[in-house]
Amino acid sequence: QAQFVESGGGLVQPGGSLRLSCTASGIVAGGFNMGWYQQTPGKQREVIARITRGTGTTLYADSVKGRFTISRDMDKDTLYLQMTNLKSDDTAVYYCNTWPRTSEWGQGTQVTVSE
Repeated sequence: QAQFVESGGGLVQPGGSLRLSCTASGIVAGGFNMGWYQQTPGKQREVIARITRGTGTTLYADSVKGRFTISRDMDKDTLYLQMTNLKSDDTAVYYCNTWPRTSEWGQGTQVTVSE
């Protein structure tokens, strides 16, 4: 059973940047399509960035396109989400998982965008 640990969240002002990290155990994440998921209060958790195994093709939700970048370090088997030009609407808990999701959720990492 795969387990994921997300980190890197925090409090940031609008326009700021953060980089989230996700480490996996129980699987080799590089062998899977992986995604970052966003959960805001009152809304369903949704995938906002994906990266395919092999070619590393990336896909983004319209809400984050041009501002967020998903990447992976195959040597460290770590997934990243570089977040720039953050907006208050980005305030959420962020999770990583395979895409489509096949494992239990980790604890997530809270991102709060506020003055």
